[in-house]
Amino acid sequence: MYTNPILTEAIKKLERFCAYQERCHQEVLEKLYSFRFTEEEKDHVVVHLLEHDFLNEERFARSFARGKHRIKGWGTNRIVMELKLRGITKFNIDTALSEITEAEYHETFERLSEKQWQLISEKNQLKKRKKFCDFLLRKGFESDLIYARAKELEQNSF
Repeated sequence: MYTNPILTEAIKKLERFCAYQERCHQEVLEKLYSFRFTEEEKDHVVVHLLEHDFLNEERFARSFARGKHRIKGWGTNRIVMELKLRGITKFNIDTALSEITEAEYHETFERLSEKQWQLISEKNQLKKRKKFCDFLLRKGFESDLIYARAKELEQNSF
């Protein structure tokens, strides 16, 4: 349909962009915006990427959730928030969260909480608990888990 050499070159660039790592639609659209194409041309490029499986929202969400949990130690709240920011649907977010097993989630939480508790050298117990809880809340873990763990670690440290 299109014989525009600039558009063909843009498609090749975006294929490499998507092949390098998983991308969501929003990232591709942002990249396309820099090329200054018409809406019809942008749609053509996105359809091409979808048809040739360079762009897959579910695959992106699964990969994102796995990576952020295993590498950065993020909890489900943070993962959900970040996926929503990228315009991922609720169905794909739920699918992505199924990539993280319950055992793996709790093991990561225990490891991170133990390490953080040891790192905080605050003498005042209330300040130490606040720093500990704030850190884990920023990581995206559930507050009930965090407060229970803080109480447990406080009792074990005496």
